[in-house]
Amino acid sequence: MSAPKELLRVESLFCERDERVLFEGLNFSVGQGEIIQIEGPNGSGKTTLLRILSGLSGAYDGELFWKGEIISSARIDFLSNLLYLGHKPGVKTILTPVENLRALMGMRQNINDKQIHEALEKVGLYGYEDTPCHNLSAGQHRRVSLARLYLSNDALWILDEAFTAIDKAGVKALENLFEQRAGQGGTVILTTHHELQLKKGFRKITLGQKQELQPSELLMEGA
Repeated sequence: MSAPKELLRVESLFCERDERVLFEGLNFSVGQGEIIQIEGPNGSGKTTLLRILSGLSGAYDGELFWKGEIISSARIDFLSNLLYLGHKPGVKTILTPVENLRALMGMRQNINDKQIHEALEKVGLYGYEDTPCHNLSAGQHRRVSLARLYLSNDALWILDEAFTAIDKAGVKALENLFEQRAGQGGTVILTTHHELQLKKGFRKITLGQKQELQPSELLMEGA
Protein backbone atom coordinates (compact mmCIF):
# COMPACT_ATOMS: atom_id res chain seq x y z
CA MET A 1 0.00 0.00 0.00
CA SER A 2 1.40 3.39 -0.99
CA ALA A 3 1.86 6.12 1.61
CA PRO A 4 -0.87 8.77 1.73
CA LYS A 5 -0.15 11.99 -0.15
CA GLU A 6 1.35 14.53 2.22
CA LEU A 7 -0.98 17.35 3.22
CA LEU A 8 0.64 19.02 6.24
CA ARG A 9 4.26 18.84 7.45
CA VAL A 10 5.85 20.08 10.66
CA GLU A 11 9.61 20.62 10.85
CA SER A 12 11.66 21.38 13.98
CA LEU A 13 8.72 22.91 15.82
CA PHE A 14 9.57 24.66 19.08
CA CYS A 15 7.19 26.36 21.48
CA GLU A 16 7.48 27.61 25.03
CA ARG A 17 4.98 29.19 27.40
CA ASP A 18 5.77 31.07 30.60
CA GLU A 19 9.45 30.18 30.13
CA ARG A 20 8.59 26.47 29.98
CA VAL A 21 9.29 24.47 26.83
CA LEU A 22 6.15 22.68 25.64
CA PHE A 23 7.78 20.90 22.74
CA GLU A 24 10.94 21.18 20.67
CA GLY A 25 12.37 19.40 17.66
CA LEU A 26 8.87 18.23 16.78
CA ASN A 27 8.73 16.69 13.29
CA PHE A 28 5.85 14.87 11.66
CA SER A 29 3.80 14.82 8.49
CA VAL A 30 0.12 14.19 7.94
CA GLY A 31 -1.24 12.62 4.80
CA GLN A 32 -4.58 12.71 3.03
CA GLY A 33 -7.09 10.30 4.52
CA GLU A 34 -5.34 10.01 7.89
CA ILE A 35 -6.73 10.33 11.40
CA ILE A 36 -4.19 11.68 13.90
CA GLN A 37 -4.67 11.90 17.67
CA ILE A 38 -2.50 14.37 19.56
CA GLU A 39 -2.04 13.04 23.09
CA GLY A 40 -0.10 13.90 26.20
CA PRO A 41 -0.56 14.89 29.83
CA ASN A 42 -2.33 18.09 30.81
CA GLY A 43 -0.09 21.07 30.15
CA SER A 44 1.95 19.31 27.46
CA GLY A 45 0.76 21.72 24.77
CA LYS A 46 -1.94 19.80 22.90
CA THR A 47 -4.26 22.77 22.43
CA THR A 48 -1.29 25.04 21.72
CA LEU A 49 -0.14 22.69 18.97
CA LEU A 50 -3.60 22.60 17.38
CA ARG A 51 -3.75 26.40 17.43
CA ILE A 52 -0.35 26.56 15.74
CA LEU A 53 -1.40 24.02 13.11
CA SER A 54 -4.59 26.00 12.51
CA GLY A 55 -2.76 29.29 12.00
CA LEU A 56 -4.27 30.82 15.14
CA SER A 57 -0.95 31.17 16.94
CA GLY A 58 2.37 32.36 15.63
CA ALA A 59 4.21 31.86 18.92
CA TYR A 60 6.61 29.16 17.71
CA ASP A 61 9.85 28.49 15.90
CA GLY A 62 10.15 26.01 13.07
CA GLU A 63 8.35 25.55 9.78
CA LEU A 64 4.90 24.41 8.69
CA PHE A 65 4.24 23.26 5.14
CA TRP A 66 0.92 22.86 3.32
CA LYS A 67 1.06 20.57 0.30
CA GLY A 68 4.82 21.02 0.20
CA GLU A 69 4.75 24.83 0.33
CA ILE A 70 5.63 27.00 3.32
CA ILE A 71 2.28 27.66 4.93
CA SER A 72 2.66 31.44 4.99
CA SER A 73 2.90 31.37 1.21
CA ALA A 74 -0.10 29.04 0.85
CA ARG A 75 -2.26 30.69 3.50
CA ILE A 76 -5.32 31.33 1.33
CA ASP A 77 -5.48 27.76 0.04
CA PHE A 78 -4.76 26.40 3.53
CA LEU A 79 -7.49 28.38 5.27
CA SER A 80 -10.01 27.63 2.54
CA ASN A 81 -9.46 23.91 3.17
CA LEU A 82 -9.48 24.00 6.99
CA LEU A 83 -12.23 23.47 9.54
CA TYR A 84 -11.12 24.17 13.11
CA LEU A 85 -13.30 23.48 16.15
CA GLY A 86 -11.83 24.63 19.46
CA HIS A 87 -12.93 24.41 23.07
CA LYS A 88 -15.47 27.19 22.61
CA PRO A 89 -18.40 26.34 20.32
CA GLY A 90 -18.35 29.66 18.48
CA VAL A 91 -22.14 29.96 18.58
CA LYS A 92 -23.94 33.30 18.48
CA THR A 93 -26.57 32.98 21.19
CA ILE A 94 -28.91 35.52 19.63
CA LEU A 95 -29.21 33.28 16.55
CA THR A 96 -30.96 29.92 16.14
CA PRO A 97 -28.98 26.76 15.28
CA VAL A 98 -30.09 27.06 11.66
CA GLU A 99 -29.04 30.71 11.49
CA ASN A 100 -25.68 29.92 13.11
CA LEU A 101 -24.92 27.22 10.58
CA ARG A 102 -26.02 29.39 7.68
CA ALA A 103 -23.55 32.04 8.84
CA LEU A 104 -20.71 29.64 9.70
CA MET A 105 -20.91 27.46 6.60
CA GLY A 106 -22.58 29.63 3.97
CA MET A 107 -19.48 31.72 3.36
CA ARG A 108 -17.43 28.58 2.68
CA GLN A 109 -19.64 26.43 0.47
CA ASN A 110 -23.08 26.18 -1.05
CA ILE A 111 -25.48 24.91 1.56
CA ASN A 112 -29.26 24.75 1.92
CA ASP A 113 -31.65 24.52 4.85
CA LYS A 114 -32.46 20.87 4.14
CA GLN A 115 -28.79 19.97 4.66
CA ILE A 116 -28.66 22.08 7.82
CA HIS A 117 -31.75 20.41 9.27
CA GLU A 118 -30.31 16.95 8.51
CA ALA A 119 -27.02 17.87 10.20
CA LEU A 120 -28.82 19.14 13.30
CA GLU A 121 -30.87 15.97 13.48
CA LYS A 122 -27.68 13.90 13.36
CA VAL A 123 -26.29 15.70 16.42
CA GLY A 124 -29.53 15.30 18.37
CA LEU A 125 -31.02 18.75 17.89
CA TYR A 126 -34.18 17.76 16.04
CA GLY A 127 -36.92 20.10 17.19
CA TYR A 128 -34.48 22.80 18.28
CA GLU A 129 -33.61 24.12 14.82
CA ASP A 130 -35.40 27.45 15.26
CA THR A 131 -34.86 27.93 19.00
CA PRO A 132 -32.63 30.91 19.86
CA CYS A 133 -29.36 29.51 21.20
CA HIS A 134 -29.59 31.57 24.39
CA ASN A 135 -32.38 29.14 25.34
CA LEU A 136 -30.16 26.11 24.75
CA SER A 137 -27.71 24.45 27.15
CA ALA A 138 -23.92 24.56 26.85
CA GLY A 139 -24.00 20.96 25.63
CA GLN A 140 -26.48 21.88 22.92
CA HIS A 141 -24.26 24.78 21.86
CA ARG A 142 -21.50 22.21 21.41
CA ARG A 143 -23.79 20.10 19.25
CA VAL A 144 -24.57 23.10 17.03
CA SER A 145 -20.83 23.47 16.48
CA LEU A 146 -20.38 19.75 15.80
CA ALA A 147 -23.13 19.88 13.19
CA ARG A 148 -20.58 21.70 11.03
CA LEU A 149 -18.74 18.41 10.61
CA TYR A 150 -21.75 16.91 8.86
CA LEU A 151 -21.78 19.82 6.43
CA SER A 152 -18.07 20.36 5.83
CA ASN A 153 -16.20 19.24 2.74
CA ASP A 154 -12.92 20.78 3.93
CA ALA A 155 -9.76 18.74 3.35
CA LEU A 156 -8.47 19.14 6.92
CA TRP A 157 -10.39 19.02 10.19
CA ILE A 158 -8.57 20.11 13.37
CA LEU A 159 -10.67 19.36 16.45
CA ASP A 160 -9.90 20.13 20.09
CA GLU A 161 -11.75 17.73 22.43
CA ALA A 162 -14.53 17.04 19.95
CA PHE A 163 -16.26 14.52 22.24
CA THR A 164 -16.82 16.94 25.13
CA ALA A 165 -20.42 16.79 26.47
CA ILE A 166 -21.38 14.10 23.95
CA ASP A 167 -23.14 10.87 24.98
CA LYS A 168 -22.09 7.36 23.91
CA ALA A 169 -24.32 7.33 20.86
CA GLY A 170 -22.97 10.71 19.79
CA VAL A 171 -19.39 9.55 20.29
CA LYS A 172 -19.96 6.49 18.10
CA ALA A 173 -21.60 8.63 15.43
CA LEU A 174 -18.59 10.97 15.40
CA GLU A 175 -16.15 8.07 15.18
CA ASN A 176 -18.09 6.72 12.21
CA LEU A 177 -18.04 10.18 10.64
CA PHE A 178 -14.26 10.46 11.08
CA GLU A 179 -13.74 7.10 9.38
CA GLN A 180 -16.12 8.05 6.60
CA ARG A 181 -14.33 11.35 6.09
CA ALA A 182 -10.92 9.65 6.02
CA GLY A 183 -12.25 7.13 3.52
CA GLN A 184 -13.15 10.05 1.26
CA GLY A 185 -9.60 11.43 1.48
CA GLY A 186 -10.22 13.95 4.25
CA THR A 187 -7.78 14.32 7.14
CA VAL A 188 -8.65 14.61 10.83
CA ILE A 189 -6.32 15.85 13.57
CA LEU A 190 -7.82 15.82 17.06
CA THR A 191 -7.25 15.80 20.77
CA THR A 192 -9.45 13.71 23.03
CA HIS A 193 -9.41 11.96 26.38
CA HIS A 194 -11.71 9.36 24.88
CA GLU A 195 -10.25 6.02 23.78
CA LEU A 196 -10.90 6.03 20.06
CA GLN A 197 -12.53 2.91 18.65
CA LEU A 198 -11.77 3.04 14.94
CA LYS A 199 -11.83 0.03 12.63
CA LYS A 200 -9.24 1.26 10.15
CA GLY A 201 -6.69 2.57 12.62
CA PHE A 202 -5.17 5.94 13.40
CA ARG A 203 -1.85 7.43 14.46
CA LYS A 204 -0.91 8.98 17.78
CA ILE A 205 1.55 11.82 18.25
CA THR A 206 2.55 12.06 21.90
CA LEU A 207 3.64 15.33 23.48
CA GLY A 208 5.44 15.67 26.78
CA GLN A 209 8.42 13.60 25.65
CA LYS A 210 11.93 15.04 25.79
CA GLN A 211 13.25 13.21 22.78
CA GLU A 212 12.50 14.21 19.21
CA LEU A 213 9.60 12.30 17.74
CA GLN A 214 10.65 10.03 14.92
CA PRO A 215 8.32 8.31 12.43
CA SER A 216 8.78 4.98 14.28
CA GLU A 217 7.42 6.59 17.43
CA LEU A 218 4.12 7.55 15.87
CA LEU A 219 1.95 4.79 17.25
CA MET A 220 -0.61 2.93 15.15
CA GLU A 221 -3.80 2.05 16.96
CA GLY A 222 -6.80 0.01 16.04
CA ALA A 223 -5.34 -1.50 12.89
